[in-house]
Amino acid sequence: MKGLLGKKVLPVFALVAVTVFAAVFACTTSSEPENFDVREHLSTATRYEHGIVSTKQLSNESVEPPPSCLPIHINLVARHGTRAPTKKRIKQINGFAERIREWGNSSLLAPRWMKDWKSPWDGRIVGGEVLPKGEEEMFELGQRLRTRYPEVFKEPYHPDLYMISATQVPRSAASAVAFGMGLFAGEGTLGPGYHRAFSVISDSRTHDTHLRFYESCRAYQESKANAMPVVAAIQEDFHIHIASSLKERYLFNVTKEDIPTLWFLCKQEAAALDIVDRSCSLFTKEDVEMLEWADDVEVHKLKGYGESINYRMGIPLLTNVLNSMERVIAASKDGHPWNAMEKGHLRFAHAETVIPFTCLLGLFLDEGDLQKILMEAPLEPPPPPPKPRLWRGSAVAPYGANSMVVLHKCSSLDKTGSDTEDDDFRVQIFHNEVPVALPGCNGTHFCPFKVFKEQVILPHLKYSYDSLCSLQKSEEKHDEL
Repeated sequence: MKGLLGKKVLPVFALVAVTVFAAVFACTTSSEPENFDVREHLSTATRYEHGIVSTKQLSNESVEPPPSCLPIHINLVARHGTRAPTKKRIKQINGFAERIREWGNSSLLAPRWMKDWKSPWDGRIVGGEVLPKGEEEMFELGQRLRTRYPEVFKEPYHPDLYMISATQVPRSAASAVAFGMGLFAGEGTLGPGYHRAFSVISDSRTHDTHLRFYESCRAYQESKANAMPVVAAIQEDFHIHIASSLKERYLFNVTKEDIPTLWFLCKQEAAALDIVDRSCSLFTKEDVEMLEWADDVEVHKLKGYGESINYRMGIPLLTNVLNSMERVIAASKDGHPWNAMEKGHLRFAHAETVIPFTCLLGLFLDEGDLQKILMEAPLEPPPPPPKPRLWRGSAVAPYGANSMVVLHKCSSLDKTGSDTEDDDFRVQIFHNEVPVALPGCNGTHFCPFKVFKEQVILPHLKYSYDSLCSLQKSEEKHDEL
């Protein structure tokens, strides 16, 4: 299957896709298992609470630091919370309402709600903002982090101790504010919640190479443009089969062009509104799993391990994380007081930021894949259901997704139990608050910082951002996820 998504082997992939669908649809039924929740299968449109479920299915270990280790610094890279569809997408959904009503009035087998269906966003002319549910996700994440790491967050807030940054896209900045309100709740004098003011720093929207590196990386834009038709052709095969399945079940005239919009509507209703008994109910379990997989293939090919440029362009962010840890280690060795050291750098951005960062850390890799990415080889796409796979958009980058690098200072004891002269610094990684072992550190959870730097970070830093990307601004704009 090597080179599976390359243009030359597309006919082979199409044949495989047809074979997969033949097997899947042969056993399709109209009744769904009671424990199947479509909200856990929306790829990157999955809400955070359901994304944690997917993450724990991959790694649910309970790992505590050694007794001699104390967390001293946190790097957080997070996606914004659950958001509304963008203005462009709202217009698309509103325009689709007539199509749904047409189906509802053309077939006796169509669900009754379709006959007079109206878009939940009808009349809305703006969108893309973080929803109240997304604000709650970020607020509660901040509270949980403070509870989990009281040693790190015990100092009074100061911008030099707790750096909070976000992109200039409003939903990311709002997520940073909601997170900070949860993190520092009760620490100030403002209002009945005793909130306190804190700063959120953003780079220029057009020159943010730390959190929006994908926007100004010309090489990535060209790679993505070349890959999109290949992915679209793959997905089209599935849309044809699912359209045929829907037409057979409900006897209305659904086409392959209708499926992407109908699936997008399902994802938005389920994630943003908790509505699962309308557009989502039109799809069977098998439909949903295949549509989810098709989305996951797209994310893999355009944002993940499918091409090395997808994640290597994130080296400014990786360098920034490394530098923050090295500053803390140097300050510790120089004897600086703990209450004067940087405690955390907390960043809020997009799926296009979080996904490359997880790839740079080597997360969600099958055995043997680590050496491939160190050699800059593209990885094969995740296998289709019912085969198990590590790469799931619902775990890699749901709304509110976050990767966290926690630096520990560990006292090295000699045989008498006394401190030795050297202190040992170790790194632990969390994804969506779930501890994950690092393949680049021999599968350990507490990786010595020197090993983490040499085996995980430095192999990616043999290039500079400038050498990877032409900094000529791309004319094409993309909506961040």
